Amino acid sequence: MSTLGFLQANLFRRPVRTWLTLLSLAIAFLLFTVLRTVAAWFDGDSLEGVSEDRLVVAARYSRTDQLPVAFQERILALDGVEAVTHQTWFGGIYQDPKNAFPKFAVDPASYFGLYAETRIAATALDAFGHTRTAALASEDLLDRYGWRVGDRIPVQADIWPMQDGNRLWEFDLVGSFAWSEKGQSLMLLRYDYFDTARAFARGTVGWFTVRVADPGRAREIARAIDTLFENSAHPTQTAAESEYYRTFLAQAGDIGMMTSGIVSAVFFAIVLLSGVTMQQALRERIPELGVLKTLGFTDPRVAAMLLGEAVALCALGAGLGIVATLVAEVPLNAVLLEAGVGVFDVSVQVIATAAGLAVLLGLAVGAGPAWTASRLSIAEALRGT
Repeated sequence: MSTLGFLQANLFRRPVRTWLTLLSLAIAFLLFTVLRTVAAWFDGDSLEGVSEDRLVVAARYSRTDQLPVAFQERILALDGVEAVTHQTWFGGIYQDPKNAFPKFAVDPASYFGLYAETRIAATALDAFGHTRTAALASEDLLDRYGWRVGDRIPVQADIWPMQDGNRLWEFDLVGSFAWSEKGQSLMLLRYDYFDTARAFARGTVGWFTVRVADPGRAREIARAIDTLFENSAHPTQTAAESEYYRTFLAQAGDIGMMTSGIVSAVFFAIVLLSGVTMQQALRERIPELGVLKTLGFTDPRVAAMLLGEAVALCALGAGLGIVATLVAEVPLNAVLLEAGVGVFDVSVQVIATAAGLAVLLGLAVGAGPAWTASRLSIAEALRGT
């Protein structure tokens, strides 16, 4: 019998116990790959479309506070600032609360000039600038809901009622746009229409996005912007675009610490379970080990066989968990796309870490039985002690 065949026969001598152990390991590594991927996304490793030459200017004390739209001209007048645009979160529901995607009120003249990674037809941009109730949608939204140019899109407001108290806003879809790279699902509305029609907070915006001429001066310009409004009724906090989004995501908590805690607890339980399983398998095989030693198997070879079985068991369980995660990517991404949240993408680094962890787990679990087996004398083993 080959070494591989011998290993397989020993692993599956108790098939029910082996498969239950594999299931436990697969669940553990499924959790590991999912949670580490989520943590990487929250850490900003998967942020798409951020630029080193863009700054975000928001209210200092709360992201729900609004800033005067008049700040735009004052920011634009600062040395080193190339362009400024503003955005305001609209929120709202399209047909069903499950149809969640961001909706921003923007200035048509400045928005697309600042976000160079967007692609939009000249006709659509022209229509957006000349139709007061116009809306633009990212191409994936058109595909998802079957929208066509000329459709009237109703949105039930959750934050911004109209002046007459009506919460049903209707927008005319005049075109679509796309991102050069992966981008979020997004609907854009005209700020001037939104501002004059809303019931309160007119003349304010949610935040400004600033493009600087020299990315090397980004921190200097950010300080200059905050200094400009430091003693006003609306102090600001300016940060690089990537830093801003990382801070925004961090409001959910320290995701890295939370996921590490969950994974540590799961793997602690798995180590105990696998260790007990290996010790039980060793006790059942003590006479067999005595026979192997009688036939000329050395102590190191017997120890290596047991250690190899533990590593193979953990590696197989990890493989099943990783495969399950990769299979789940498609339906999970469909849900995330529906919510307009982002993309779940298991990186090679996460898979490599899981594989390395499986080997270490196997060595840790198999070290005790391997050491015990190597110290058994032939007489002790044949007596089953």
